[in-house]
Amino acid sequence: MSDTLLLWPVILPLAGAALAAVFHARPQVQRVVALATMVLTLGAALALVNAVMADDIVTKSFGNWMPPFGIVFVADRFSAAMVAISSLLALCALVFAMADLRKRQVRSGFYPLFMGLLIGVNGAFLTGDIFNLYVWFEVMLIATLGLITLDRTRAQIDGAIKYAVLNLFSTILFLMAIGLLYGATGTLNMADLAMVLPQTEPSAALTLSAMMFLLAFGIKAGFFPMFFWLPASYHTASIIVSAVFAGLLTKVGVYALFRVFTLLFEVDDGTLKPLIALFAAGTMLFGVFGAAVQWDVRRILSFHIISQIGYIMLGLAIATPLALAGAVFYIIHHIVVKANLFFVAGAIHRATGSFDLRKSGGLMKSSPMLAVLFAIPALSLAGIPPLSGFWAKFMVVDASFQGEAAWLAAVALFVGLLTIFSMSKIWIEAFWKAPVRELRPRPVPAAMLAPVAVLGIITLAIGFNPEPLVAFSNLAAESMGDRTQFIGAFFDGTQTAGVTP
Repeated sequence: MSDTLLLWPVILPLAGAALAAVFHARPQVQRVVALATMVLTLGAALALVNAVMADDIVTKSFGNWMPPFGIVFVADRFSAAMVAISSLLALCALVFAMADLRKRQVRSGFYPLFMGLLIGVNGAFLTGDIFNLYVWFEVMLIATLGLITLDRTRAQIDGAIKYAVLNLFSTILFLMAIGLLYGATGTLNMADLAMVLPQTEPSAALTLSAMMFLLAFGIKAGFFPMFFWLPASYHTASIIVSAVFAGLLTKVGVYALFRVFTLLFEVDDGTLKPLIALFAAGTMLFGVFGAAVQWDVRRILSFHIISQIGYIMLGLAIATPLALAGAVFYIIHHIVVKANLFFVAGAIHRATGSFDLRKSGGLMKSSPMLAVLFAIPALSLAGIPPLSGFWAKFMVVDASFQGEAAWLAAVALFVGLLTIFSMSKIWIEAFWKAPVRELRPRPVPAAMLAPVAVLGIITLAIGFNPEPLVAFSNLAAESMGDRTQFIGAFFDGTQTAGVTP
């Protein structure tokens, strides 16, 4: 029975997207369909988390084709948590959309595209086949391009072109990596690959395949030096879409990196470890320096997506159980906090009529609740105790020291200080300073504040009681690094004999 839970996070958004498309001329019906779909999807995702906590790994083979020949879904603690947090964010985004979405955006297909994006995201988290991971990435790409260009503005078209070109380049690298991997092993099933690769002689094809996977997923994750498409495109979309992109899109690339380079390839082999460490440090530094010189709140937050991806990459660069656990914790924290900050940016725009901080001000007096709700994710992003960001940074920095990479820990601490500068800049310009002369701040609707408050409460709950998520992250990291357990979910013990955990 538990294996059918793997289907619902994909089937429910698929059904919702189809219904929303059928009722394309009735926006109210589309809204009800979308909200009901997201509530049901979140319920299914939480049930899946409960199932993997009981059974460790849940698998589903389609069409009576047994692995490695058939299409499979698989969920461990890591992937189930990603599905759950993604579904929660999608529900919060739809609630926010009730106050911010315009009729033109609904007519342009927002609801079907939004649920289509969630289909691709959840499919990528649950697939057990490396080729089908590519398929789900393409589903995401199609939905993403539609969502970026909802308003058909010149800036959105320009951002969509940049996004598409870089992602097509990433796709080419991804397909070439898959082809080289299949040529060397004769299989694409992840569990079968995990079993075959340790017994396969090292070759130039496998090394090249690993490097191509690193570059392809690096582009999608937005890490240095392949990040420049992100701040050039994310800020052009509507704020609802930007919030979802900030929380989810780069994390799918990060998830793919962690899955491939813990299950299939060894980070400690060859030059991968120092290369990933260099990428992590560069991502943190270039992201935070880029944010420091911006005045558009969306661009500040977009550059901080990049810098925070660097912290997550620390976990893969160190690749110890503690580092991987810290990365899992950081991903969950960052999805909540970063999406919340984009929601706050939308509320600032509603109140002041601009995303430009130089044209804002006075919100501390006119919207004190919004000021409090901004302070929570902003301080958490900067790593101020006892919020969730402090524990996330503490785990990856501690893992860096223990993994004899003190220079990475130093970079992480330095970037944390500069993050405080960026968040202080938003606070001073939008909330603390007096409003510009012609500005009369408008009230922020409750539908905008509600999801901000929910995500803020989650941030506080994690911060004041981090032990459950720390324990969960440790278990997720343990299963992530255990090849034998993953393979055993598909094959019997005679086939897994001799596999290195």
